[in-house]
Amino acid sequence: MKWDALEEEPCSVARTIGVIGDRWTLLILRECFLRTRRFEGFQSALGITRHLLAERLKKLVRTGILRRVPYQESPKRHEYILTQKGLDLYPIMMAIVHWGDTHMVDERGRPLLHEHKKCGKLFDPVMVCSECGEPLMAKEVVTHPGPGARPSVAKRTTERNAKAASRTGAA
Repeated sequence: MKWDALEEEPCSVARTIGVIGDRWTLLILRECFLRTRRFEGFQSALGITRHLLAERLKKLVRTGILRRVPYQESPKRHEYILTQKGLDLYPIMMAIVHWGDTHMVDERGRPLLHEHKKCGKLFDPVMVCSECGEPLMAKEVVTHPGPGARPSVAKRTTERNAKAASRTGAA
């Protein structure tokens, strides 16, 4: 795999990392979900250089995660608004937050608490099966080759499943 061409790989993880897989981009997205919209707001919150911030924002706009919308004419200034594609990153961001809240907090506790507006309760994000609603655990998920899989990946996945089935006695 070529690092600068991850967006071209036939792998959903590699393609996603190609777009959001650096620390500054993830922190910019964090700020977007915290409702920061303006260049100066991102720069102030993150302490990132203007050049690096401009580069990351351009990439997020180019990939359709953010929309650049003018809010002032003279001088011309823009806000950066999450698109639906950007909003769809929310579960990823919340999974990272939850992992950090579970494994990286110090004695002071969580830096932010999340409240569900509908029920008014503080919550921990959980991943559930879209079909049955049960919580998902890594050991309870099996992968199968999809129509976009390379033949080598399809073969490796099929072999892994067969080996796992033979260890558990499943047919």
